[in-house]
Amino acid sequence: MWELVKAGGWLMTPIVICSILALVIIIERSHTLQFNKIVPGRLREQLITRLRENGDIGRTQLMNVKEKTPLGDILATGLLYRQYGLDSMTMHMQNRASVQVHQLEKNINMLGTIGAIAPLLGLLGTVLGIISSFLAITDGAMQDPTMLAAGVSQALITTAAGMIVAIPALVAYRYFQRRIIDINAQFETQAGLMIQELYDYQLLENTYNTHLKKPIQDASPAENEDNKHVVDALSLDNSTAATSSY
Repeated sequence: MWELVKAGGWLMTPIVICSILALVIIIERSHTLQFNKIVPGRLREQLITRLRENGDIGRTQLMNVKEKTPLGDILATGLLYRQYGLDSMTMHMQNRASVQVHQLEKNINMLGTIGAIAPLLGLLGTVLGIISSFLAITDGAMQDPTMLAAGVSQALITTAAGMIVAIPALVAYRYFQRRIIDINAQFETQAGLMIQELYDYQLLENTYNTHLKKPIQDASPAENEDNKHVVDALSLDNSTAATSSY
């Protein structure tokens, strides 16, 4: 193997570096993109069951769920913001899903880049090998065939090495891309099912009641007092309208 690397010339060095990087990325992404680690089974059912039994899930418990798996991060985020209504809950779940997908795509583009440039490096080695062969001919290589063979071997070795690196890299790149698409689809499915179950079991609170009647956690006393004034004003308007109708 070392003799082949030396015969390929200096362009074998970047090709070998690309092969090492591609191997590391493939191993790391294969370990990370395991479906059961990203989308654990029955997680949604467990959260909904706990909500039905206890009426609520503590913030500490939801934060623990967020930190364990990407799907847990999305679903727990939705439950943390469900008291602010469907729109807020959906928006925050979409934001977390985008962040998680971005994390899953880590180094995938690098793998695609390696698959694209490895054949080009091999082609460059082919061109340089042919050039060296023609230069050897002009220097009298017809009397010494070994001078001609060195350029030809460099051209063939670099081309083969570039293909050997590029083919597995491109296959892995396409495979991981498809896996991420499937995972993203599962994120959307699980989030949609959770919203539907919250409606079915009447666990999703009304936006109007939450924002105006329920004090917001971590809000200042002045903000809560403003909410109270808004409620009083709305109540006064409603009573005035009722009196006018009579």
